[in-house]
Amino acid sequence: MNLRSLIVAVLVVLAGCVTPARAPVPAPPVVVSQSTWQQVDREIVAASQSATEQAKIYSRGAMDYWRTRVYQLTEENFIPWFSSYWTQEWLSVKVSWYSLSAKGEQDASVKRLAAYLLEEYQQRVLAPVAVEIDPDQILSLAMAFYVDILQEELQRISQRHGVPMAQLNGRIQKIPAIALGPPPARNASLYQVVHTQPLNTLPAYAALIDKIHKAGGDKGVENTDTAMAPVARRASKRIEAEMAPRGAASAVAAAAGKLAGALISVGVAGVRAIIQANDRPDSEALIRSSLGNTFDKAWVKLVQNPTTGVMAGTLYMAAQIEGNLASSAEVPSVSPGNGSVDWTATQSTNRQIAP
Repeated sequence: MNLRSLIVAVLVVLAGCVTPARAPVPAPPVVVSQSTWQQVDREIVAASQSATEQAKIYSRGAMDYWRTRVYQLTEENFIPWFSSYWTQEWLSVKVSWYSLSAKGEQDASVKRLAAYLLEEYQQRVLAPVAVEIDPDQILSLAMAFYVDILQEELQRISQRHGVPMAQLNGRIQKIPAIALGPPPARNASLYQVVHTQPLNTLPAYAALIDKIHKAGGDKGVENTDTAMAPVARRASKRIEAEMAPRGAASAVAAAAGKLAGALISVGVAGVRAIIQANDRPDSEALIRSSLGNTFDKAWVKLVQNPTTGVMAGTLYMAAQIEGNLASSAEVPSVSPGNGSVDWTATQSTNRQIAP
């Protein structure tokens, strides 16, 4: 009997093992009250504003570092190169060629020399600094920094109010963060922005960057025409003033024979070197002043301009998000593109922010 009972018990257990498991009963959806959603919207707006301020602090520090590196490499790489004797000799050759090929064009040598100096400045200063950091990188990093902070805050908001993340995600899918369409690829919701990694793979992000670049015009931060013009003008005038006596000295040297001519040429070169050495402090002071003024103005514009500066992308997204939540959250709305607050009443309808 004991053996039979044991066999029966085993069979019962085995039968239970093959019985299909019952599907779990799904939990009923969490009912989120309207007042809770309103508080959630307010906290999203506050999170966006806080993230914007933190992005501003980051971008300002990064721009300070960029400007410092530009000044350092200007002193280390460009000014010594420009002021050297052999560079000045080479510039004399180029100015002579520019003058011969000017065909009556006014200030042709100055313009072409400025373009040449700009090219050298790009290679010796701006390009090496850009390997470390540049305003375009700061623009992108500030946007990514803003989005990362906002994503973390959304998770905290979900936990704080007991709103399931799936339901909060459904809500933020309806909040525009980038609205540049048509086509639809130029638009992105808050959900898309915070869930796309990396952010620069989002088509609407690329459209926004392109919009910012176009608003800034064809000439970007690397354009230093206004800085190079006075430097080129001074150098060109000095070189052209030296041409006439240099030509006379060459004629005398040629008439004096090889040995005497060589000595005369060396003497003339020595005199030119002395003249250039005497002119060097003034030339370097002009370069520092001209480039410094230009970059100071460019730096201020890049830091402060809300549509073309390094915070343009962040301010645009913040304006879209905060503006579209303004009525439901009952908070002041934000004008698109510039981050300025519009204190008009916005509680009656959901305010849409024009791209």
